[in-house]
Amino acid sequence: MMKLNLILKLTLLLFSSLTASAEQDKPNIVFLFCDDLGYGDVQILNPERGKIKTPHLDALARSGMIFTDAHSGSAVCTPTRYGLLTGRYSWRTTLQRGVVQGYAPNLIAPDRPTVATFLKSQGYHTALLGKWHLNFRYNDPETGEELTKRKKKSELPPLGSKIPDGPTTRGFDRFHGIHHAGSMKNIIEGDTVIKQEDEINFLPRLTREAIAYIKERSQKDSPFFLYLPYGSPHTPIVPSPEWQGKSGFSPYADFVMENDHSVGQIIQALKDNDLYENTLIIFTADNGCSKAADFKTLEAAGHFASAHLRGSKADLWDGGHRVPFLASWPGHIQPGTTNNTTLCLTDFFATTAEILSVAPPAKSCEDSVSFLPAFQGKEVST
Repeated sequence: MMKLNLILKLTLLLFSSLTASAEQDKPNIVFLFCDDLGYGDVQILNPERGKIKTPHLDALARSGMIFTDAHSGSAVCTPTRYGLLTGRYSWRTTLQRGVVQGYAPNLIAPDRPTVATFLKSQGYHTALLGKWHLNFRYNDPETGEELTKRKKKSELPPLGSKIPDGPTTRGFDRFHGIHHAGSMKNIIEGDTVIKQEDEINFLPRLTREAIAYIKERSQKDSPFFLYLPYGSPHTPIVPSPEWQGKSGFSPYADFVMENDHSVGQIIQALKDNDLYENTLIIFTADNGCSKAADFKTLEAAGHFASAHLRGSKADLWDGGHRVPFLASWPGHIQPGTTNNTTLCLTDFFATTAEILSVAPPAKSCEDSVSFLPAFQGKEVST
């Protein structure tokens, strides 16, 4: 009996060890997603007509691969975010134009797989820190009744309001963030409104939360997916006091510089917690730069947010939907490389599936093609 128990313990120990080893082989995935950042706002992509300093993004580009022909699924926010998470264009849903405003059922159907539900099924811990912008409802904290959209912008759902169909019902183990820029004062944790504060605090808040999350996950054996959709440099253009005036020519440029610094801090946190070597980092944006950035002031200083491209956010021209796309993955992507493969952000879902050598789940990825071969400089099959 003692020998049998010993054999059983050794078997369980071996199985546990093999399972842990298999989990460690899966890369962590950090997806950094700017809001309304132009292709030319990353200096390394726009050396001749870019005047905003982005040293951390430039370093990320040098550590991995620049994709020069990456496109968002739309030239505005909501449809792009839907496509990124589901691998299908939002035009397959009820959203046929524009963006959503909240106070409505989640645009992602409850039975629709997302990148988060898929990765969670593969042993990943999943976190969304930032902007959702795919609709959800608010329930009154006292009565439980569904709240209707406020008539005045200044009116927010009360503290303690519950969200019955938010990101934690669409595959994310953790959600800390906002619905969209118009409700940026409203900070949500999980399914509850926990705080209301000035928008200027949001970018620093996301950076702190991301660093804390990375440190926390470094103590765990399972891989993680960190989806960090910034609310910047979208309006309101609110660089922190220490960043105001840094560019010398524009509040928007100051905000981009602060966002770049945030990216640098997050990458440093991965390195400090011994996670960098086994992490795929992708940096991109949801669409082109908005006219709210004040192109006249930017261009007077010699900065062209769309670089050599025509158009900007909400345009059909390339400036509306061609986006910066940088990918770094030590040991898998050769540093300092450039790739001209045409890809769309809807392709992210199929790419994660191929990374894990698992077929995408049913009812997903109708419009998603894996660009994993491009990481090795190979042709992407369509």
